[in-house]
This record gives sequence, structure tokens and C-alpha cells, in this order.
Amino acid sequence: MKVVLSCLLLFLAAVAQALSATGNRLLSIWEDLDDQKSYTKFLGDLESRGYQISHASPKQDNLKLEHLGERNYDHIVFFPIKSKGLGPNLTAKQLLDFMKTGGNILVALSSTQAVPTALNSALLELDIHLPAERTGLVVDHFSYDVSSAADKHDVLLLQTPPQYKPGTKNYFGSDNKNDVIAFPRAVGHILGDGAQLTPVVKAPRTAYLYNEKEQSEVVDEVFASGEQLALVSVFQARNSARFLVIGSAETLQDKWIDAKVQRPGEKESVKTWNGEFAKRISGWTFHEIGHLRVNSVEHQSALLGNVSNPGIYRVTSEATYSISISEWAWDRWVSFEVPAEDELQLEFSMLSPFQRLELQRQKSTSTEEGLYSVTFMIPDHHGVFNFLTNYKRPFLTNVEEKRTVTVRHLAHDEFDASYEIHAAWPYLTSIAVTCCGWLLFVALWLFNKPQKQADVTKKTQ
Repeated sequence: MKVVLSCLLLFLAAVAQALSATGNRLLSIWEDLDDQKSYTKFLGDLESRGYQISHASPKQDNLKLEHLGERNYDHIVFFPIKSKGLGPNLTAKQLLDFMKTGGNILVALSSTQAVPTALNSALLELDIHLPAERTGLVVDHFSYDVSSAADKHDVLLLQTPPQYKPGTKNYFGSDNKNDVIAFPRAVGHILGDGAQLTPVVKAPRTAYLYNEKEQSEVVDEVFASGEQLALVSVFQARNSARFLVIGSAETLQDKWIDAKVQRPGEKESVKTWNGEFAKRISGWTFHEIGHLRVNSVEHQSALLGNVSNPGIYRVTSEATYSISISEWAWDRWVSFEVPAEDELQLEFSMLSPFQRLELQRQKSTSTEEGLYSVTFMIPDHHGVFNFLTNYKRPFLTNVEEKRTVTVRHLAHDEFDASYEIHAAWPYLTSIAVTCCGWLLFVALWLFNKPQKQADVTKKTQ
């Protein structure tokens, strides 16, 4: 009986623990709490993954994101809200401060409801721009669902997201090219040039932004069209806090998870990939995937007897640097594999790098740790140097590990003997010849007997 109870307690503890690497406290914001009925599958999946969900309305009196400098929640999900304001506890500054403390935010928009001022201000701070009216319907007359959007063409059918940059891990795409994501009545937005912004799903080239309030046939200014419009975008702060914007909240609704859709010109309908896509975007936002952890950093030199992490090195000596990195993959730590066509580098630098070297993958007995190392020669320059690994890539948490050491010059007994330097041989030879010539001169001068004075006089007579 005790064994059964112990197993049950362990099981309940495992269920209660969220799969997120940063916490399981989730706050969901609703205009009307009854709207949860449309998102039961999405919310049920979050609960099955161990999240403790607190549902609240934006102007709730007891709603506070932090208390005594500590976060009350680890993650926030905003569902479509009709109100222009979110109340005094959800201002743009408070949302940005929430991210500064490591909190993550997922925002689901709707083309039928304007974005609240606080959310719009927060988006502008992150360089994410919505249309002037904060609403805008993305329409495509070539890729839409025939059964549900035969007239308005406002239910976009798109393939799973591609891998935009070489060497970038694709956490949001499917290996099956036939998988389709349905985006009903999506809001388009455009992104700034910040390196921390990355589009996940772009609108097709034939899509454009349509404002139902404007009935004129000619539009003087177009906010954006085609691939300029982003439907799903992510922002990752320097502290690895994550912010995701999905332009269609209906994508997460029960109606469209595993729904049947049909493209124009195709005879058969297919099931949407919305359920898995919703899991992946929420999993990435809440650090269930793409979360890196540095297990250890070690540097050493054979000259110092392979002492771990010494504080001082000598110029022109050989040093070995290694770093161990793990990646959180849904429910466990695995060894981190650098994507193809990418590099994990070491910078040995002062104000600027003296050397920038690629770290090579090493064999490890642990399946949870990826070990990378490199051996190199310390430059012939003394001073204060840094071992720096600065790895920042889209969809991965930032890795910035710096170790400061001192590099000294050669001691007086560590310089090479002059005869060991080939370039010094001509000078050494000239010194030897000079010395030998001087000794020969001295020997001749000392041992050459001078003639007597009488002999000299006779010879002159």
C-alpha cells in the first residue's frame, strides 16, 4: 500500500510540474471569462502540460503582475479584448517590466476587435507595427478555404513555416509539406529592423490588407502587402524573455484545431495542423523548447599543469577552452547540437577579439550535455583578456559566457637563448669574429719581441 501511495505521489508531482524551464504560473486575460468555451482544447493542452492557469479580466481589482519585486506569474496570454484600456495593472510599462524580470507574453489578436492602447504601445516599443486603425483583415484570393471563406477569402491556408535563415532551428514547422495551417480573419503587422525580431509566418505574396470600413475602390496608401505582412512574429529580449504575436486568435479555437479545409482547385479536404502549431508556438513562448543552459565552462593550459580555470596565462603558451551546453526539449535536457551551416565560436579578446575560433564538438559520455572545445596559442601580447562565448540566434535563448584572465609576458629566464634563434646567427658570428680578431691582435702585440736600440743604430749608420 505504501508503495502504491509513493508511486501515486510521484506521479502527481510529475504532473504538477510544468514542462517549462522557467515556471508553470500562467495568467490568461479575457474580455469575458465565458470566451474560454471556444478555447477548451488549447487550454486543456496547457493544463495537461502542467501549467497552473489563472483566468482574469483586465480591470480586475486584485490583478497584480508582481508583489514586493517578485513576479506573481511566469507567463501571460492575452486573448482578444474589446476594451481600449487594460486598467492600471496592465499598462505598457508594467508589461515591459514584466519581461525585464524574465516573464513571457503571448498575444492573440483579432481583426474584429481593436487592440487595446496598452498592448499597442508595448508592441510599438518592440518595433512591431499594426495598421493605424489597429485592425486589418488579411485577404488572399489564391490560397483560402473554399468551404468557409468562399466569398471573403479571409481564411488563409498556409504551409508550415519554413526555416528562414541557414543554421536556424525550425521549431514551428512540420516535416510533412502537405500540412496546412488555417489563419481565419488574421491581423497583419509589420516588423522593424531589430535583430531581436523574427517572423515565424509571413503572408503569401498574393495577400493584402483589407479594411472593411473603407469601401472606396481606390486605396491611396497601402499599409503593407504580400510578404511584408507578418502573421506570427516573435521577439526575444536580451535576457531571453519571449514575446509572441499571433495575428489570428481563431487559429487557437476548437473550431479550427483539426478542422477540415480545402484549397481552391483541390478535390479533397485535409485536416489542419493548427493543434500542433498552437502547441509549438506556446511551447516556444513559455520556454519548453529552444531553451539553452550552460552546464560548465573550463579553460586550462598544459604549461600550468592543466589546472582548471587559472587566473593567469603566459604569452605564446597553449590554452584549451571547453563549454558544455544542454537544451530543454519539452520534458528533458538533451545535448545541444549546433545547427548545420552555423558555428559556435570562442573570442579571445581585449577591447576587440585577438582570435575568433570555431568550437568543435567533442565526444561526451552524457546524453544531456553537448561538449565543445578548442585549443589555440595565446597571442604574444600581455594584458587582461576574456574568454568569451557569445551565441545569439533566433528561436534560441542567448548564451553569453565571459571569463576574464591575465596574460603575462615572459619572465627573464623564459626567453629563448640567442643561439636557438636562427635569425641571430649572423650577429653571433660577427661577434665571434670580432672577438677572435681582437684576441689575435692582442696575442701578436704581446708576443712580438721588439728590436733593441743598438741594432737599430747600426743599421742606420
